[in-house]
Amino acid sequence: MTSVLLVLSVVANGLYAGFMLTFLTAIMPGLAALPDDRFTAAMRRFNEKVPGPLFLVLFLGVVALPVAALVSGAGGDARVLTAVALACAVIGHLITIAGNIPLNKALADSEGGDDSAAREAFESRWNTLHLVRTVLSLAAFVLLAVTL
Repeated sequence: MTSVLLVLSVVANGLYAGFMLTFLTAIMPGLAALPDDRFTAAMRRFNEKVPGPLFLVLFLGVVALPVAALVSGAGGDARVLTAVALACAVIGHLITIAGNIPLNKALADSEGGDDSAAREAFESRWNTLHLVRTVLSLAAFVLLAVTL
């Protein structure tokens, strides 16, 4: 059972890390070239759609599956690597909850206002937080892959 949970952990963390990396390397650079009104409109729409069912399964799975693998009896080096991967995922989620989500909410609340000011308050901070959580998600994925 532990092996199955570790495989599922690798798959979930790989999908999540890929999603995060896509945003970092393609979506945000593409949006950066837009004028303020189009940038803020696009980010507002992304922020409405991203917390959909599949994303939430991944968001919860990157934490729940490594926990389940640890509880099911992962031992030795696998236990240590899984625990460190779990710590990376948890820290990444804390950044999302304490940093990115409040920025997303503030951007949503600014709709109908000054898009230039909204972008100024949002973009750089969001990108910095996103870079950190992307690195953490990639680290969790690699650690879990090495565990297998």
